Parts: sequence; structure tokens; C-alpha cells
Amino acid sequence: MNNYANLKYRHFGQKDRPYSLNFRRIVWMILVVLIHLNNQSVIALDTMGNQQEKKNLEKATFAAGCFWCVEAIFERVHGVTDVKPGYSGGHVKNPLYREVCNGTTGHAEVCQLTFDPDIISYIELLEIFWQTHDPTTLNRQGNDVGTQYRSAIFCHNSEQKRLAEEMKLRLNKEKIWANPVVTEIADFKEFYPAEDYHEDYYEKNPAQPYCSIVITPKIEKFEKVFSEYLKE
Repeated sequence: MNNYANLKYRHFGQKDRPYSLNFRRIVWMILVVLIHLNNQSVIALDTMGNQQEKKNLEKATFAAGCFWCVEAIFERVHGVTDVKPGYSGGHVKNPLYREVCNGTTGHAEVCQLTFDPDIISYIELLEIFWQTHDPTTLNRQGNDVGTQYRSAIFCHNSEQKRLAEEMKLRLNKEKIWANPVVTEIADFKEFYPAEDYHEDYYEKNPAQPYCSIVITPKIEKFEKVFSEYLKE
């Protein structure tokens, strides 16, 4: 079982004063411990009243701005076996990239993760998700503006939704950021894979200006702050 008490707030943004950073770390540790303790009281039962057999692999779907960046981050996380860029949360079937970029389909750029919960837990993925983008800016990440760049979690089951909602509530209650977290939390409905050229985009195009200017520095910060979560 994962030891959630070892999780702590990692300051991923701009520099903070030391006392402020230490306080945030303490708050994050308390937050994740409380969620874990509450999680222990929840036992999933099937319709026959028997405990469900744990699946080997699970899915998680996150929107945190441009999916090139999100994919590059989560591909480096141990326990994550696959990361697919795509589109979720819209009202048009089989959207194209240009349509999503125009904001006419309602979709967010997302990455769908396949992960092994015996290696990394969903709550640990939430920790990485919330601390590797700005969840306080509505429909925007840096210079990427539009609903397609919104912060969102598309939950694959009731337990994912419960954890995401509880963590969001506590993040806002403890004022981890100066502004409120505006991350959308919704039930997962459909995932449309992005066009083939988006897969492994950063790995294939590290010299592309957006990759070198935006993604590379973010990856370097991630690898430093979340070193224990990296694949070997």
C-alpha cells in the first residue's frame, strides 16, 4: 500500500519565501494524510455484495493546458504505462485538432493515462497534476488561452471523483495558492485520440520553439522536484 504520508507539497512555481514554502509543505502533508485516512473507510462492492477484484491497470484523464506538455510530464512517471493525447469534454464526435483549437467543439486537450495502482496511486497522480500546471487560471495556461486549455479532471469512477473533489476542496480551504483552484471535475464520457503526429510530440520535436522554450524548462523542474516519481 502506498504511504501517502510521505507526500508533501512541492513548490513548482515561482520562488517563495522559505517560511511560506515550509508552511505549504506542512499543509500538503496534512491534506494528503487526511484524504488517505478517509479513503481507508471506503470499500468498493459489486452488485452481488462481494468485494471487487482489483484490476491490474487503471485509467486517468487530465487536462492541464497543451497536451504536448502534459504528455511529456506523465511519460516520465513510474507506474504510468501509457499516455495518449486527445480530446474530452466536448459535444462534437471525432473532433479534429483545428476544430478544438478554434474552441467550437467544447473539448479540452487531455492526456489519458494508463497506470499501475500498485506502483503509483491515483492520489499521487493528482499531486503531480495539480502541481505541474496553474489550476487557478480559468481557460488558460500561460499564453495558451481558450476553453481547450482549461484545467480539468475527467473521472473514470466514483472513487476518482471523490478524491479529486475532496482534494480540490482542501486545496482551496488551506489556500495553497493565492487564488482559488478552478479545475473542472467531471465524469469521464468519451476520449478521442489526437492525430498521430501529436503522439510523443516533444520527444520527436525537442528543438521546436514551443518545446524548447516552454516544455523543456518545465520538464527540468519536474525532474528535480519529483525525482522519486521518475522512471528508472
